[in-house]
Amino acid sequence: MSKVIETIEQRQLRDNLPQFKAGDTVRVHFKVIEGQRQRIQVFEGIVIKRQGAGVRETFTVRKQSFGVGVERTFPLHSPKIEKIEVQAIGDVNRAKLYYLREKVGKKARVRERQQRDRLSSPRAAADAETPEGEAPDAEVSEAADGQEAS
Repeated sequence: MSKVIETIEQRQLRDNLPQFKAGDTVRVHFKVIEGQRQRIQVFEGIVIKRQGAGVRETFTVRKQSFGVGVERTFPLHSPKIEKIEVQAIGDVNRAKLYYLREKVGKKARVRERQQRDRLSSPRAAADAETPEGEAPDAEVSEAADGQEAS
């Protein structure tokens, strides 16, 4: 590819896009032009594929609308896309989720990835919230002594 084309394509790339992949639930806000009027329409669904690279990169979003599956392919770097919001991160092991086309209802859902905290137990979380120089059970023992004395 020539340097001229590469420089033109570099200027058209968007940099304010969130990271998302196939299996994520996204809300795509895009401009719809109807005659002289312009409005923002939101399309929310599961990303079933991403393909291409650079300016030509596209992604396809699928949703159920009144019991009918609707898919829409968006150019990732299009100026008509106002913004993309990632609603949920899917836990999938494939790059293309074409199998969702045959699924209906609850079977068409994708499991959401669980964000695990470093602190697993409630006790560990309580210990982490107390300042360094203070004993974690000092407040609890003082309150217990006060109840017993009354």
